[in-house]
Amino acid sequence: MTLSRREAVDLLVRHGLAPSRALGQNFVVDPNTVRRIARLAAVGAGDQVVEIGAGLGSLTLALADTGARVTAIEVDRGLTAVLREQVEPRGVRVIEADARTLDWDAALGAGDWVLVANLPYNVATPLVCDVLDGVPAVSRMLVMVQREVAERFAARPRSPAYGSVSVKVAYWAEAEVVGRVPPTVFLPRPKVESALVAIRRRPAPAVADIPPGELFDVVRTGFSQRRKMLRRSLGAVASPDALASAFSKADVAPTARAEELDVVAWGRLARALRAEG
Repeated sequence: MTLSRREAVDLLVRHGLAPSRALGQNFVVDPNTVRRIARLAAVGAGDQVVEIGAGLGSLTLALADTGARVTAIEVDRGLTAVLREQVEPRGVRVIEADARTLDWDAALGAGDWVLVANLPYNVATPLVCDVLDGVPAVSRMLVMVQREVAERFAARPRSPAYGSVSVKVAYWAEAEVVGRVPPTVFLPRPKVESALVAIRRRPAPAVADIPPGELFDVVRTGFSQRRKMLRRSLGAVASPDALASAFSKADVAPTARAEELDVVAWGRLARALRAEG
């Protein structure tokens, strides 16, 4: 059981609601699309699934149909009552909260979780990064985001989409774009194309022996002037002599640009810079 476009419109009209532009609400109203997402999430009986931004509950119902135990998070108070009406009879737990400030430990409790969500475009990147940084209970994700964002999450070195967010994701996980979603399946229709990206947390971070905050400070500085060679873009981090020594120790060419380094090379460089003090 899922919601068609007509059923979604009827629900909104009946409750005097409308999609919120401020909250970036674009509801998925195509049953085939939500079933496809549930299938790609590869969840079923015994799995614990958390959905962010459940909205009217169309994807929530498709996830419940798999037999998984679903927790749906929705920040919009007006929508929460409608969501409860739609999904609680199916055994879904609904939490009214902002995922950006949620106490994840209290909400999820024990065990492994899969995060599945149609994320608002304006919060997708910080939300995914926050979950990777601070919610180890989420072992994998399948999120629908703006296509360009999905490409950044999964980008490899030397590709146009590769940036500091790509390094962040690669530090914690492996990511892959697994499908595209047209604007026609949403209410209202966005002006951009969406994509589905699967993110699977690594058993251990890709880089050891340096705190992630310290690593990402170096990464962000390097990408802040991505067209420049690293010996110039990292000039604020260390003196020219210290930089030269760090490049040598890390086996990184000082003429390289930020987009050429994978997460492991960034780790070597950050450790070398730390040693130079």
